[in-house]
This record gives sequence, C-alpha cells and structure tokens, in this order.
Amino acid sequence: MRMALVGLGKMGGNMARRLRRGGIEVVGYNRTPAITAALAEEIGLLPAASLAEAVAALQPPRVVWLMIPAGEATEQTLQDLLALLEAGDVVVDGGNANYHDTLRRAALLRGHDLEFVDAGTSGGVWGLENGYCLMVGGTPAAVDQVKPALRVLAPAPDRGWAHVGPVGAGHFTKMVHNGIEYGMMQALAEGLALLDNKSEFGLDLAQVTELWRHSSVVRSWLLDLTAGALAQDTGLQSIAPVVSDSGEGRWTAIEAIEQGVPAPVMTLALHSRFASQGGADYANRLLAVMRNAFGGHTVQKTDDAAR
Repeated sequence: MRMALVGLGKMGGNMARRLRRGGIEVVGYNRTPAITAALAEEIGLLPAASLAEAVAALQPPRVVWLMIPAGEATEQTLQDLLALLEAGDVVVDGGNANYHDTLRRAALLRGHDLEFVDAGTSGGVWGLENGYCLMVGGTPAAVDQVKPALRVLAPAPDRGWAHVGPVGAGHFTKMVHNGIEYGMMQALAEGLALLDNKSEFGLDLAQVTELWRHSSVVRSWLLDLTAGALAQDTGLQSIAPVVSDSGEGRWTAIEAIEQGVPAPVMTLALHSRFASQGGADYANRLLAVMRNAFGGHTVQKTDDAAR
C-alpha cells in the first residue's frame, strides 16, 4: 500500500515511522520542508514539496491521511484537496477534530464523490513503540481501503483498532475517551495530593504508586506513567501548577449538557484545569473580599500590593 501522510510533527512523524516499519509506502508532506527531508533520509519516506505533489505520487483510489491541527489548518487542507482528488479517493482525518465538524466535512467531500474517514487516534509519543489505539468512523468500503495502514499503526493487526460506526463516530468516541482521561487523571492527582499532605506519615509517593501498579484495582497506564515521573522527581518543585486543556474535554462537557446526561466527574476535572490556568483567581479574590466584609476576616495581599 502507498498512502500520503500530511503533517509530520511529533505524532505524524512517529506514525510515518511505524507505517514504514510495517512495509507501507508513505508519501510525506509537511509545511516545514526540513522535517520532510529528515524523515526521507531516516526511514525512506517519499518526500513531497507540496500537497499537489503528494497527491500526484499516488495511484487511484488514493488515501490521504491528515495529521494536522484541528480547525482552520484542516479546513484549508480539505479545500485544497477538493481540487486535487478524484471520485473514490479517501481522506482520513487523524486529528482531534470536533465530531460536528467531521460530519460537515464528510458531507462536503461526499458532494465531490470522495470518502471521509475519521480516525480518533490515541497513543501520544508512545505510539511508535506501543502502537496507536484507533477509533475509526466511515463507510465499510472507505475503512477497507485504509485497513492495511490501520493494522500496522495499531498495537497488533487484530486489536487496538476498530471500525466503531459511521463517519463521525470515530471522533465522537475519541472525544469521550479524552473526557474520561481528564477524570482519571484528576482522581489520581487528588488522591496523591492527599497522601503527600499527610506529612506525619512520611509517605514515599514513588513507592506508593509503584506498589499500586501491581494487582491494584487502580492500576493503569496513567498510573505507570505517574509512577515513572515520581521515581525521577517526587517533589515536582520544578513543575508549574498549570494544566492546559486541548479542547476535547470542553466538547465532552458540552455534549453531556446537550444530551442531558450527567457527567460531573469529567466536567469538574475540566473546571479544575481552568482553575489551574488562573480562571478562578478573580472569583477567589471576591470570596476573600466577601469574608472580610461580613466577618472582618483578614484579606491576604499579593506581593505586588504589599510593595
């Protein structure tokens, strides 16, 4: 199989490496030519200097897999592909797109007799070594066209990937997956913070997390990664207490509201991230002012105000 891979960043680059290891011919295109050239030398990727050149290197029916940021970058690339592809070609979006956008894009491509496959992709920087979990939406015919690549990218040909439903189902499943991830991370972080705060017990969190990895009910890959990090630096003093959110946690919370399905754990985990980004600062200042106003409680001043 020969396919084009557009977007060769951290995840896309490692996917190209895994595809080449599995015998898939990869035509690669990236906005930064040096990245494409480096991968061509490293793994035998076929470099393309433009999107048009990448498409021209394929035989119909073509498969073009996008690993680019959700939003405007994806929109523009799809518009450009409309003028380059032919009926029966397949576009795969492996990015973290909002499934509403996926449904709209699929309808756009369908109007040009093009197939659209949404591949929710999990595995991060470890995907090259461990394989990627792929949640795939699309028609059976379109998924069959990309199946050789799916079987190589997954942990094994018969597991770690699934055709979960029609177009949109892949990105929807990945969205909820990320919402669950938020909740799991938050629970681990809060529990370990409680242990750390119990100073009289002198608990070694590296020891505890390593202990939990073996036959505990809470064992997981997230716990494995946490234990590894704490083994290197238990105090984490060099880490700023700021946690960003990629967008999928927000989409999951919004979806829960729109469906009327209670999802308090995932939603609160998202709000905790907002708080870490300073989103709670003004509200907390107001709370301090209120306590002072009705009870005369002391208001702590910031260092800047004190000066």
